[in-house]
Amino acid sequence: MLKVGLTGGLACGKSFVGEALARYGCFVIRADELGHEVLAPGGEAYDSVIQEFGSEIVDAGGRIDRRRLAARVFGDPQALVRLNALVHPPVVRREEQLMADFASREPKGIAVVEGAILVETGSYRRFDRLVLVTCSEEQQLHRAMHRDAVTEEEARVRLSRQMPLAEKRKFAHFVIDTSGAKEDTLRQARAVYEELRRIEA
Repeated sequence: MLKVGLTGGLACGKSFVGEALARYGCFVIRADELGHEVLAPGGEAYDSVIQEFGSEIVDAGGRIDRRRLAARVFGDPQALVRLNALVHPPVVRREEQLMADFASREPKGIAVVEGAILVETGSYRRFDRLVLVTCSEEQQLHRAMHRDAVTEEEARVRLSRQMPLAEKRKFAHFVIDTSGAKEDTLRQARAVYEELRRIEA
């Protein structure tokens, strides 16, 4: 089985590319969804995150309010490091288990883990290939403002806290540029899929 990491910057189109790769036949694991699961009541990181950041991040239903949590670590790099240290390990364990289960079913398959900080955390080393999704900074800002209903200033602050895409390129085996039409992005995704299939064959 081929292990592939799929990463990119803020609002670059990772999910769109991931959905395309899933349609082509890849087994796609979304790290963000696993992050939601480990923070849910009963999840591996639930108790430790509340202990670290306080009960004010919990809503009336007993769930961690991700917006409150984000506000708690926003602008505090050390708090973000502590949060990642609590959330990242159980997410990685879930990823590895899902990939192992898939490998037992599809030994010649392609498993793709979609995650925003694969390079920053060093997780990219776990994969046979790394696909980077990019677009222009102005497009990132515009898309983030539209998608997340944030101001341009808020989007710029988020962007400033991420590793520049130019740096991430150094780690990537494939780059998919989503700056153009969706059809062009899909064409690139298909070409990457075909190349991954040849590698695994």
